[in-house]
Amino acid sequence: MSFSKYKGYSLRNKVFGGFMLICLLSILASSILSFFILKNNAVEQSRTDMQKNSESMMSALDYGVSHTQVETADLSTILNNEIFEIADTNNQDIVIYDLNGNLLISNKDSHLLAEKKIPLSIVNQVLTSDRRVDFQKYDKKTDANITSSYMILKNNMLEPIAIVYFPFYHNDGSYFNVFNKYVNYILIVNLFIIAFAIWLSWIISNNLTKAVTKFSELINRITLFDKDPQAIRYYERDELSQLVKAYNKMILQIKEQKERLSFKEKEEAWREMAKQVAHEVKNPLTPMKLTIQNFERKFDPNDPEIREKVKHLSKTIADQIDLVAKVASAFSQFAQLPEKNNKVFNLNREIKNIINIFSDEKIYFHANAENIMIKMDKIYLSRIVTNLVANARQARHDDRENIINVDLEQRQKRIIITVEDNGIGISEDLYDRIFEPNFTSKTSGTGLGLTMVRKMVEDYKGEISVKSVVGNGTTFTILLPTNL
Repeated sequence: MSFSKYKGYSLRNKVFGGFMLICLLSILASSILSFFILKNNAVEQSRTDMQKNSESMMSALDYGVSHTQVETADLSTILNNEIFEIADTNNQDIVIYDLNGNLLISNKDSHLLAEKKIPLSIVNQVLTSDRRVDFQKYDKKTDANITSSYMILKNNMLEPIAIVYFPFYHNDGSYFNVFNKYVNYILIVNLFIIAFAIWLSWIISNNLTKAVTKFSELINRITLFDKDPQAIRYYERDELSQLVKAYNKMILQIKEQKERLSFKEKEEAWREMAKQVAHEVKNPLTPMKLTIQNFERKFDPNDPEIREKVKHLSKTIADQIDLVAKVASAFSQFAQLPEKNNKVFNLNREIKNIINIFSDEKIYFHANAENIMIKMDKIYLSRIVTNLVANARQARHDDRENIINVDLEQRQKRIIITVEDNGIGISEDLYDRIFEPNFTSKTSGTGLGLTMVRKMVEDYKGEISVKSVVGNGTTFTILLPTNL
């Protein structure tokens, strides 16, 4: 059985897709998490480096103004050379403003400085704080984020004499560079993980679906006609073992129910058979008894017509005995059908040979293909077709000529045989009863012909149905597998 027959996604694809989805989500989540961790580490490292640089430069500046009591106006002279040395040593720009935010001195030319004066709001915030004050902004010219750090420079009397400004440039692209390097390494590892996940998920999904497929095939094979449904042998201790136990339990229950039903059906069938045989045998015995009693009462050895009367009596009794034999033969055939001898043969030719027996009737044969082959017993086929054609002959309408159509059609692996007549028809309420052993609409019938037909059709896993219109005719349709 193939899972492609089912609509939607198969269990194998769902399990495989689930493994792959988990794997991809895991890789994606780990990559995103790694990016943010690297970015946070870079930001933290930048902050640490900035702290160290600012403390180092402030220590150098403090040392430069610690020899004498320096005022704000003296800074340009005292730090005129040292500011360049400190800036070069730390590879960092330094700008010094007075306490009002006006530019005093810098290691860069004044015309290269973007801010000649610190805004008053920043000045007030720096003067009211004893720690470094940082401000973040984006510089379009350098395409980088700038952290503007402001700190107060004090003289040896710990009096504020200036505001020192350090511009720290850092590019976010560095985070992506680090991340790209990381991806280059982890990509190879992830490829191996994906390949291993594909292999493992495929193995697991295949093993799972093979077991489920096997179970479903066995379950689909179970029918009430199976003689001995097989239990599943499964020795693994997992969730599927519960399914196997339930299935095997169901098999035992089916066997028990089949035995009970078989016993009841046989008992009921033989009971009905006994009733029917008794009834059919009793019918000819009664006139036989009355005939003999009447002959005995009127017997006169001197009657000149005694020979004719004895001859008439013998003929009457013989006819009734023949009727009893006919009933016994019909029930014998119904009780025990011959063993099937299946052969492959041309169905067109065989049906033509069968209907040629009824040469006194207008029987027309039609087929949608010239050579329709089937594997079955010819005797079974002959009995099926003969019974249906015989019923069609006996259903003739008194007001018109009887016409019988036998149609043969093949559709893929199915064969359809149709027997249609234009007789008196059957009322719809009798559709289900005409296949019963006891039912017959004819005065001389045994009621077993259509019952035998249905039994033989079902022996070949076929179906038979009837459609009829009272006064217009009846159509019997048989569906049979080719068995090839």
